Amino acid sequence: MRTDLIRKTALTAAGLAFTGGAIAGPVTTAYAASDAKPATQTQTDRKPNGERELGVRYEAQPNFYYCGPAATRNALSVQGKNINVDDMAKEMGTTEAGTNSINDITPVLNKETGKTDAYHSVEISSPDADAKQTDTLRADIVKTIDNGRAVVANIAGTSTDTTGTTHSYEGGHYISVVGYRDNGTTVTIADSADPNTASYQISVEHLADWIATRGYATS
Repeated sequence: MRTDLIRKTALTAAGLAFTGGAIAGPVTTAYAASDAKPATQTQTDRKPNGERELGVRYEAQPNFYYCGPAATRNALSVQGKNINVDDMAKEMGTTEAGTNSINDITPVLNKETGKTDAYHSVEISSPDADAKQTDTLRADIVKTIDNGRAVVANIAGTSTDTTGTTHSYEGGHYISVVGYRDNGTTVTIADSADPNTASYQISVEHLADWIATRGYATS
């Protein structure tokens, strides 16, 4: 399902909590997967001050509606897995309208991880995340990454990273969360939409609001 209207005023939380979507508009750089430089491999051992990063074998999505399979593929790459995005797209029921729900992604993460309970879906149903939902997201990210896995999140709207750069996906998008610092108050995103902005950091508060009305897959 596509949601091309601005999320904060147009989405109904009860009906669209897990809605996915394709990136609204063309994503020309996303087609350059074969030319993209892989994201730098990062250390997987814990660092001082509550930091941890997982090594991602990054690939950009091959078209504007494959963000779900691509985010899942990048998330699974931290476990040393390399699954074909076309195969995952079939399992997720991905169409040109995107991947409908985080609930279509969680079973694929479990299958490829090799454990039926490796991941579960969490909903943030309200239009904006409250403190409890944000704290739960932070704890889920830390736990999942400490287990050597990445989180996959369904987002919509516009947010700003720690450098002040804005990232806008009004039609919906999927991203992977592959690291954290300051005990999870800031997290690292692997974003398949554009290899020029393959990795960036964002506060967990901004991420929670980005996920609001949707959901994420976590350990």
